[in-house]
Amino acid sequence: MIVFGIETSCDETSAAVVVDGRTLLSNIVASQMEEHARYGGVVPELASRRHVEQLIPVFRQALAEANCAWTDIDAIAVTNRPGLLGALLVGTSAAKALGMALKKPVIPVHHIEAHLYANWLTPPDNERAIADYPAVALVVSGGHTDLFHLRGHGDYVLLGRTRDDAAGEAFDKCARLMGLGYPGGPAVQKAAEGGNPKAITFPRATLPGTHEFSFSGLKTSVRYALQGENLPPIADIAASFQEAVVDVLSKKTIAAANELGVERVLLAGGVSANTRLREVMQQRCDKAGLALFYPAVALCTDNAAMIACAGYWYLQNGRTATLDFETRASEPLAGVQ
Repeated sequence: MIVFGIETSCDETSAAVVVDGRTLLSNIVASQMEEHARYGGVVPELASRRHVEQLIPVFRQALAEANCAWTDIDAIAVTNRPGLLGALLVGTSAAKALGMALKKPVIPVHHIEAHLYANWLTPPDNERAIADYPAVALVVSGGHTDLFHLRGHGDYVLLGRTRDDAAGEAFDKCARLMGLGYPGGPAVQKAAEGGNPKAITFPRATLPGTHEFSFSGLKTSVRYALQGENLPPIADIAASFQEAVVDVLSKKTIAAANELGVERVLLAGGVSANTRLREVMQQRCDKAGLALFYPAVALCTDNAAMIACAGYWYLQNGRTATLDFETRASEPLAGVQ
């Protein structure tokens, strides 16, 4: 089954072609990052307008790279929730139009669930094993820091989430405080290279007895560390901040996996591309006897390949494909245990 994926939930216009929920034939991403960087974050109206301009060229490029025609496509998958409402409407409107014109099923996909499914994709140059169930999954991005118990396709339990800032949001805000620019994740990681992660002992919000997270106190501590005279090198502040985030994320994820007795840990979302997070999580998973899975770096940030992959598994597990679906700015993926 060949699925055409469409992603427009934020500031990336993306289209992809995926076969049988595994094999990636194309994944085109037109990023607006440079345009939004001048504002220090995404401007929703601007993002929506750029999606309208870029969508058709991105569609054509995705088909060409996959060596496919519209007649080869068996189904269309599109992000319809959660995200910036105007941006989502661009993608969902295009998907519904394609579905009507081609007489193909259109599958509405939950954006966070799609990030999880990025672990099921196999890029041509990737020899890593494919993820499976049951597992504990950590989804970390600019808008989400969620910990899930994955019991099967479409069967998830939310174990905990951030009480305030998402991890990626903390990266963005602290990068701005340090004068490192936007987006904060790559900027902090680069600044932390050569820095001493033990130079400053930033606080770790462990929130005992829960699987929840909090990064607002850490953000405040970074602000204080940047005040006064004789400041530590920015590299040390960046490395110490990054280490504090990674320490909490990895410890709480491993603890949840041990508590539930699962043998697999999945990473997903834009922050899962962070090299230090992958290193520490791998070390702690190895020590705990757990298998760790994470997508290729290109599949961690928003992309249509993960949407197409999720759409395939939606169909395989009996979810209805219909043109009668809404576009929602917010919707939880799963209920709290």
